[in-house]
Amino acid sequence: MLGSTHGTLTTHSRPARVVACGEQPPHTVHGMSEPHRDGGEQGACPVDRDVSGRPLHAPVPDLDRFFRPESVAVIGASDREGRPNTGITRQLIAWAERVGARLHPVNPGRTEVFGQPCYAGVADLPEPVDLAVLLVGDPLPVIEQLAEAKVKFAVAFASGFAETGERGAAAQARLAEAVARSGLRLLGPNTNLNAFEKFRTDLDGPAIALITQSGHQGRPVFSLQELGIRLSHWAPTGNEADLETADFLSYFATRPEVGAIAAYVEGLKDGRSFLLAADRAARNKVPVVAVKVGRTETGARTAASHTGKLTGADEVVDAAMRQFGVIRVDGLDELQDTAALLARARKPTAEGVAVYSISGGTGAHFADLATAAGLRLPTLGAAKQAELHQWIPDYLHVANPVDNGGHPVGDWRGRKILDAILADPSIGILICPITGPFPPMSDKLAQDLVDAAEQTDKLVCVVWGSPVGTEDAYRRTLLGSTRVATFRTFANCITAVRAYLDHHRFVDGYRSPFDDAPRVLSPSARKAHALMRPGQQLSEHAAKQLLRAYGIRVPREQLVTSAAAAVRAASLVGYPVVMKASGPQLAHKTELGLVKVHLTSASQVRDAYRELTDIARYEDIPLDGVLVCQMIERGVEMVVGVTRDSLFGPTVTVGLGGVLVEVLQDVAVGVPPFGEDQARAMLDELRGRALLDGVRGAPPADIDALVEVVLRVQRMALELGDELAELDINPLVVLPRGQGAVALDALAVCP
Repeated sequence: MLGSTHGTLTTHSRPARVVACGEQPPHTVHGMSEPHRDGGEQGACPVDRDVSGRPLHAPVPDLDRFFRPESVAVIGASDREGRPNTGITRQLIAWAERVGARLHPVNPGRTEVFGQPCYAGVADLPEPVDLAVLLVGDPLPVIEQLAEAKVKFAVAFASGFAETGERGAAAQARLAEAVARSGLRLLGPNTNLNAFEKFRTDLDGPAIALITQSGHQGRPVFSLQELGIRLSHWAPTGNEADLETADFLSYFATRPEVGAIAAYVEGLKDGRSFLLAADRAARNKVPVVAVKVGRTETGARTAASHTGKLTGADEVVDAAMRQFGVIRVDGLDELQDTAALLARARKPTAEGVAVYSISGGTGAHFADLATAAGLRLPTLGAAKQAELHQWIPDYLHVANPVDNGGHPVGDWRGRKILDAILADPSIGILICPITGPFPPMSDKLAQDLVDAAEQTDKLVCVVWGSPVGTEDAYRRTLLGSTRVATFRTFANCITAVRAYLDHHRFVDGYRSPFDDAPRVLSPSARKAHALMRPGQQLSEHAAKQLLRAYGIRVPREQLVTSAAAAVRAASLVGYPVVMKASGPQLAHKTELGLVKVHLTSASQVRDAYRELTDIARYEDIPLDGVLVCQMIERGVEMVVGVTRDSLFGPTVTVGLGGVLVEVLQDVAVGVPPFGEDQARAMLDELRGRALLDGVRGAPPADIDALVEVVLRVQRMALELGDELAELDINPLVVLPRGQGAVALDALAVCP
């Protein structure tokens, strides 16, 4: 577990933010895509949308009065012992006192609650209310009353909505419609009291803001306060009938006290909103760490039953998070450790990691794991090694990892060694794994690490491996430090450090893809619209015309309807040729024998034409003709396509093509909009990436041309929107460098 880093790694400064339409510093005007609501989105500026009509900037809800209200109404308040509402009312009264809010109980059956005046209804409240907490089984009838009283926010704890099935989903839809009409913002239903927890106010440094759809899953992160790590907010979003994860993500990304956002996500209400919120966090350089359940079919089913959300295809969710810098982790222990480190650690001065231990075995073990995870352990130079050997015996390894043999840490030499390692300019992070307590050495080592960390701007991490965790060196020295990041496992330390380096590398070079998203339809779109056939699959010939409209190269080919025309076309295309049946119902032509390759003569062309049309007639497959195509023999076969995701809309895939796409399923996913860098990053995700670089004597492929095809397909997906349900270019043959890429076959489906 990450230990006390409050103040840490303390000077967490963020560069000044450039304010533009769609950008804002805290508490200032921000563009919005809908009319302003009391307690709703801040400010207004012209709506900026892409060619598909989707917004390009995230509205930021002004949630200040939610988390810090001046006045609160508790609808259904009670002080009758034994009733659930009584305990909740008592907790809300204590919370209101802590945040300085005036609390007004509302209950028609009581004149006072816990000694405070109780009002019969919302209309009887003595002042305007910022926040109403609804302790009622059915919040729907209350919404209209709250709207008339101009209440800004409401919280609905009631369950029995989308998490229960179709009837509950219909009830939630009615609640959402009522909230939308009312002008207030609603948290819930099916939420809890986590937003009103008691937060420690004696901790310094950047804080973690927490978002959870399951309140209990946030407990480990909330408990970090007991180790000296500050939390500023907790948003338990529940079923998200109105306010959703993306709203809180956008808001927290603008808060100056927030150093990192930790999220437990069961399902996303709207993929686009999530991307825009993650984009805002990336622009503001605020790290987002998330557990997203639904990696497996079982997990996805369970999440849906819990919150009533779509989980989305996990590959698409994973790609979307990666594109916008959201760090996805699997466990709650990883969530707490990674978020804590990212919230508090300064920007790295270098990416090199030094591993230092009192045992050669410990150092070697940790170095193996760290290197396998992609961390870089630079070899220390000869001069630095000679310096370290002043204090470490010559027979011990000090090139990195550094093994001190144990004894030097027990005296004055221990600090000298640490300072020397931290002074090396190639080292930005020092990690010291201590697998177990051995007080003559570990106590002094822990204190030296804390003291050295106070004198450096580099990150110092310690892994305290003892299963006991009650030792003074751990509880007092390490967890009492404001400068050392302390973990309990090798794995969590490596995960957090890798995320720390990845985050800073990502945000330092970040350019929002929404800034470059197309806003005006291209001439290609007008040509493409004329080719679309609603409710139909396009023939290969029509699909290739669609590709041509977007400047994607296809082979020389002609569509013919007679054997004689086929012979003439072959002479124009140039032998050898390929002949394929073309029709709107054909998807897998090869399996039906409807493709003939390497035809080198007129007689072969005539025979092929007759055979193809006979097969089609026998199989009762309508054709629009037979394609006579140029034969492309040399290149790397890839697949590029478009599918529609239930959460994120059009997505673009690229991978190894031909039959390999079905056998290996080696594909990468991109969620538009994205730029050239992301298209190249998608290629780097492929297991078969080396094929593009040339293997076994093959020349390097034209990667630039492949990237250009991916970007043109993305443009097509954005511009055609709902008119294109699916596109499959397979194979796309990527020719040797400088020669381009050619789409040999294509399938397009119109919804």
